[in-house]
Amino acid sequence: MRALVIEDELLAREHMIKLLQDNFPEVEVVGAVGSIKDAVAWITEQPAPDVIFMDVELSDGTSFDIFTQVEIPCPVVMTTAYDQYAVQAFEVNAIDYLLKPIGLPELQRAISRVTSGQAQTPSTEAVRRLVHQVRKEKFLIRMNNRIVPVRTSDIAYFYSEDKNSYIVTTGGASYVMDESLDAIAQNLDPDAFFRISRSCIISDQVIDSVSRLMGGRLQISLRRGFPQLTDLTVSRARVDDFLAWLES
Repeated sequence: MRALVIEDELLAREHMIKLLQDNFPEVEVVGAVGSIKDAVAWITEQPAPDVIFMDVELSDGTSFDIFTQVEIPCPVVMTTAYDQYAVQAFEVNAIDYLLKPIGLPELQRAISRVTSGQAQTPSTEAVRRLVHQVRKEKFLIRMNNRIVPVRTSDIAYFYSEDKNSYIVTTGGASYVMDESLDAIAQNLDPDAFFRISRSCIISDQVIDSVSRLMGGRLQISLRRGFPQLTDLTVSRARVDDFLAWLES
């Protein structure tokens, strides 16, 4: 069995490879990459593996983005630290998973499903449903040797400026993000967050009022006490969708 490991954290990647090499002589790890870009290149250029162990969160987005860029040719086992709600989404869509930290019995279960033919290559429709069901409950902000967890419920908005992405909490804290707004948007609950422009995604909990501007655009005012952003303008192309979202 030829296996590809997609994991951006070096220690987690090495742990997975060691578990496979030490306990499953029938499994050959033929590749190990840590980003969407490298994963797409590997799958495109190399012979198809028999199974892919794929972390959900990668350095340049989520592994769901891989499915939109290249056809996955084999069964996939997701590795995740998501909560039980997300795990139920994996089960409903018949996509196998391993909860971190990964243990030997769980890995044995996953490999047995692949060898017995129970694990199927995920369909595009299954992945689409999964993307809509699995939402981040928190973002992990990497700051040198520190990791700061920020709960999604505590986020006021995301914005981009000078090619950087930022996350701003309801308490006023601001952090630089590794992900682009495009990648962030795919992992947010569309009922709770709205992308008002190419440079800003806002939470419904911080909106106080909306004013009309010339040219058909809208200007958002935040509730008192929430950190203010200079430009909270809803682009003209997004006005109708925004108003429908605000009303829902």
